[in-house]
Amino acid sequence: MELKEKLNLDKLPQHVAIIMDGNGRWAKEKGKLRIFGHNQGVESVRQVVEAAVEIGVPFLTLYAFSTENWKRPKFEVSALMEILVNAINKETKTLMKNGVKLNAIGDIDQLPASCSRLLRKTIEKTSTNKNCTLTLALSYSSRQEIVEATKSIAKQILDGKIELSDIDADLFAGNLQTANIPDPELMIRSSGEQRISNFLLWQVAYSELYFVDKLWPDFNKQDFYEAIIAYQKRERRFGLTSEQLS
Repeated sequence: MELKEKLNLDKLPQHVAIIMDGNGRWAKEKGKLRIFGHNQGVESVRQVVEAAVEIGVPFLTLYAFSTENWKRPKFEVSALMEILVNAINKETKTLMKNGVKLNAIGDIDQLPASCSRLLRKTIEKTSTNKNCTLTLALSYSSRQEIVEATKSIAKQILDGKIELSDIDADLFAGNLQTANIPDPELMIRSSGEQRISNFLLWQVAYSELYFVDKLWPDFNKQDFYEAIIAYQKRERRFGLTSEQLS
C-alpha cells in the first residue's frame, strides 16, 4: 500500500507549516555552492504544494527567508532573491491551475523592489483561488511580529478603540499577520535540526512538531505523507487527559 493510501483524509491537519532547512548542507555534500542547494530546494517546494492540494490540506506555510538570513553573504542573498523571482514567475500558471492562493507574511517591503512587486502581483492574481492557501514567510521574524502586534494593540487603546480589559488571546491573534489563517496543527522541519528558529512562535503553541533528518532538497511528497501519517497517530490533548478525550 502506498503512503498516500494510508492517510485518513478525515483527520488531515488543516494547516501545515514547514521550516525548509538544509539546502546549503545538501550542496556542500555534493561539492557545490550553497546556491545550488537553494535551486534544488524549489523542486521540493513544488512537490509539497502539489501533495497538499492533492490530499486537501487547505493551508500550507513555508519558512522561506528569515530576517536573520539578511546577514548571510551578499552573493547568496542576491541569488536567493533571484531564485524567488524566477520561481514565482515559473509557478504562477501552476498555482492558478491548482487553485492555490499565494499569501506572504514578513517585512515584504524589505525585499528588492522587483521581488516585492512580482510577489504582490501574484498574490493579487491568485487571490480568488480556493483549494489551498500557500503562505511564504519572507524576511520574517516571529518575535518582531509579536512586537508589532503589541504596538498595534497599544495604539488601539490610546486611540480609544478598545479597553485594556478587551485584550485576550483572540484579540492578540487577530493583530498578527496570520490573523486570517488557522494556527498550524503540524509543523515539519527538515535537516535533523530540532528547533523553531523564530518561526510562528505564538501560532505553534499547540502544534505537533515533526523533525525529519532529510535535507530539504531531498524532501518529497512521500516525506510529506509520512509526516501527516505520524501526526494522525498522535493524541492531541490540549491539556486534557486521555480519559477526558475518550
